Amino acid sequence: MKMTPEYIEEYARRHSKVYESEVLNRLERKTHLEVMRPQMLSGYLQGQFLAFFSRMKKPKRILEIGTYTGYSAICLAQGLAENGILHTIDVNKELEAIATQFIEEAGLVDSIQQHQGDAMTIVPNLDENWDLVFLDADKINYTNYYDLLVPNLKIGAVIVADNVLWHGKVPEGSREKRAAALALFNEKVTNDPRVNNILLPLRDGLMLIEVI
Repeated sequence: MKMTPEYIEEYARRHSKVYESEVLNRLERKTHLEVMRPQMLSGYLQGQFLAFFSRMKKPKRILEIGTYTGYSAICLAQGLAENGILHTIDVNKELEAIATQFIEEAGLVDSIQQHQGDAMTIVPNLDENWDLVFLDADKINYTNYYDLLVPNLKIGAVIVADNVLWHGKVPEGSREKRAAALALFNEKVTNDPRVNNILLPLRDGLMLIEVI
């Protein structure tokens, strides 16, 4: 389900310019040609938003849960402070080579560190003080990731959670398991006195969460 009419998305795309990159263009084409479920890619407009937001935030440490083919990591890395590092985690070993290739082509080998495996196990062992977190992994575990992260985030840290509308099924009240899990996540965040949050209907829904 498209959240926004195609002509509006195209108009927004034509009037958005933060990080222009032939590397990203080629990565998007390769993902659509060679990878199953290419709709999981952040894509141009959301990628521009992530690069813009990261540049405003100027984070020293970024955590991404859900690398996929590396598009969003490359965009987020555009705002890293000097000597900053982005750690990105994914369970899909088959996509690691694509992400590695394009991270190298983007000149970000020293800025992006890839991890393979279960984020619930990996994150506690990283011992980092995150400024920005991008959550784009298995939707069933969003609440678990949130519970893992928030108690250890400093004031002002921000979590950006993707797909919180889940093709429109969440606001429709769907009982499909991922939609139901995301609905619980959205309610939990909104009712949590430790954070401020705003849900943006960009693409498939982005929840911005600030620790206060």
